[in-house]
Amino acid sequence: MHKWHPFPYDNSDFQFSGKKLKASWADLHRGDCEPFPRKKSLQEAWRLFHAGDFQKAVRLADECGLDGHAVANKATGIYATYLEADAGRQTECFQSAIARAERAIDQFPDDPNSHYFHAFNLGRYSQSISIVKALKQGVGGKILKSLKAALELQPRHAEAHTALGMYHAEIIDKVGKLVGGVTYGASESKAMKHLETALKLTPEAPIAHIEFGNGLYLLYGERQLDRVSGLYNQATELAPQDAMEKLDIESALAEME
Repeated sequence: MHKWHPFPYDNSDFQFSGKKLKASWADLHRGDCEPFPRKKSLQEAWRLFHAGDFQKAVRLADECGLDGHAVANKATGIYATYLEADAGRQTECFQSAIARAERAIDQFPDDPNSHYFHAFNLGRYSQSISIVKALKQGVGGKILKSLKAALELQPRHAEAHTALGMYHAEIIDKVGKLVGGVTYGASESKAMKHLETALKLTPEAPIAHIEFGNGLYLLYGERQLDRVSGLYNQATELAPQDAMEKLDIESALAEME
């Protein structure tokens, strides 16, 4: 594995040593509903993730076998999305996470995050190669299946609601309402419902605001630009809880320039 780029911002506020990790866990994981791990090594892997040391988090998680699938797949997906500029390496990251998630689904079918991080990395992979190309490869059906499974197991999984809302919005944007609805089951009303649910569940999460804005723009374009801008502004005014949220906010700020 090539050496990953370091987290480019100050992470002094994102250190969760000792008991601080458990005390902060509910806030850190309000979006993915991941339970606090019993294994000390997995606790440390999550500390590395929250601090932005994504490659070390993956390596330590993989040493724990598939028990570490959630932190490994989240760290890989976030790193590839925000910090890997090389398209080939980015694709490799997503593919490695997808393969790990497929194994996790087989071993832990009742774990919502086995399914969610499968869908998350498939979705990011689709964006990296183009949504239309991914749909032709049959990726859309796999994403939908995994997100539905995650939400059936954990209806309050805000990140899965966000992802499902974006699934509907992106398909409608690329192939239209008619083809999107008939062929892929995509729906404007479902997109809005899931994005609104995510924001209600996690009003302090930057990504819930950002993706709501993205979804609105995909569905309505310039007609909703003021609302989209408002959502982006709200995201950038939030205090990041960890390295991932810092990257979310910095990405929103870059889009607003």
